[in-house]
Amino acid sequence: MSYSRANPSPRYLELQALYRSLHAQGESLLGIRAEDQYPGNSLMPQVHRIKALVDRTGAQTVLDYGSGKGRQYDAVPLRDAAGNEYPGVLDYWNIDEVRCYDPGYPPYSKYPEGNFDGVICTDVLEHCPEEDIPWILDELFGFASRFVFANVASYPALQRLPNGENAHCTIKPTAWWRDLFERAAARHAGVRWEVWIASMADTQSGRKLVEEKIAGD
Repeated sequence: MSYSRANPSPRYLELQALYRSLHAQGESLLGIRAEDQYPGNSLMPQVHRIKALVDRTGAQTVLDYGSGKGRQYDAVPLRDAAGNEYPGVLDYWNIDEVRCYDPGYPPYSKYPEGNFDGVICTDVLEHCPEEDIPWILDELFGFASRFVFANVASYPALQRLPNGENAHCTIKPTAWWRDLFERAAARHAGVRWEVWIASMADTQSGRKLVEEKIAGD
């Protein structure tokens, strides 16, 4: 069956309810308080990569798709590679607006309207059901006029959902993600895209996080 925003899978609706519960009540297994659940910290390791796309495309407006509580846009000082300090992410990116959207967090659950120069999606897609990924990617590209940026974890999460399942429900290799992103991009010509796939590799010193970039114009 083909799913869509108007007709998401039953699994998507189930997960949406579970994430709303986590945002409201926190997570007992790891002792995460509600106010600290999905604050938006997953953006921070990606800010420099996104900055490069913003500069390359001249973007001034950004949609954060799956933003969590949006605290990543509070006034937290950042430094660039040259040591210059900025009071927050918006200043560092030198853009006019970031719009937060997260269907699991009521304050940001209103579906966005219009288009944005860039769309970012950090630590989100692996939390979505496999059968819904195609239409979600179409949304990312549909909102974007200049670029789409995402990062994806292809390994199990530490966190469990309230029903006991692992929070990462779609764990796929780089080739799988590349195919879906290329298909979505082909339907939205002219939008740059960049995705970083993170996996765990066994090394002599133990398991190590490895990232692989896939991209297209």
